[in-house]
Amino acid sequence: MIAVTPQAAEQISKSAQQAGAGGACLRLAARLDDKGALEYGMGFDDKADGDTQVAAGGITLLISPGSVELLAGATLDYVELNPGEWRFIFINPNDPSHKPPGPAR
Repeated sequence: MIAVTPQAAEQISKSAQQAGAGGACLRLAARLDDKGALEYGMGFDDKADGDTQVAAGGITLLISPGSVELLAGATLDYVELNPGEWRFIFINPNDPSHKPPGPAR
């Protein structure tokens, strides 16, 4: 369904401890904007009726019914985009702007 890299799992665990949300699940959401691009959201939450619950990378994820298809096959990672600038990113084959890696040169 969705993968969580070890770097992302470690940061999610740290964030949960800092927020006092140690036992909470991480809700992931995705939706198509007006231009057809995927927008993502995430935050600690409790399970609601209809949610899909997934264990990935030692983290319990919650995904609402409207986001399941959009997040299928995605990977959540935590990367350094620029020196000292760390961010969560979604690598998602369902995203119209997703560009798979090209052949190695």
